[in-house]
Amino acid sequence: MKRSDTTEPAWVRNVANEQAVAELAGEFASNVQAPLVIYLQGDLGAGKTTFARAYIHALGYQGYVKSPSYGLLETYRAGEQDILHLDLYRIEDPEELEYLALRDLYTDTTVLLVEWPDRGKHYLPEPDLLLDFGEKDEVRFVVCHGFSDAGETLARAISSQT
Repeated sequence: MKRSDTTEPAWVRNVANEQAVAELAGEFASNVQAPLVIYLQGDLGAGKTTFARAYIHALGYQGYVKSPSYGLLETYRAGEQDILHLDLYRIEDPEELEYLALRDLYTDTTVLLVEWPDRGKHYLPEPDLLLDFGEKDEVRFVVCHGFSDAGETLARAISSQT
């Protein structure tokens, strides 16, 4: 990652339910400027796919947004963005990402949402922003870290909306 993992998070937000995750995704949809790479990490069922679906729908996409966990990659055109939704949960070897030709798909209008980015090793672009979905004492939350100027600017914009 571009900036140290040890830096303080930009913000932490409690997300009590799917609706709260969808509202957070809507805030992102209102503020994201492509191109941008967002890593979504957290345990199974933590809200990563819920966030991605809500983000894509908040941009105006009317169709079904399916989880890319079996096909690895789903692509959408919504608003002025080309969204690449990548889920690496089932990937066996990070080198498999070479066959997806992400370099060729990633343009100045692309937002790349990556679930389970740790499984992609050195085959993924560096993140601008990391959203870490977690739970402690039955309280669900999202921790945001910015790793580029664009990521930190976005994190501040979202933080100011709380």
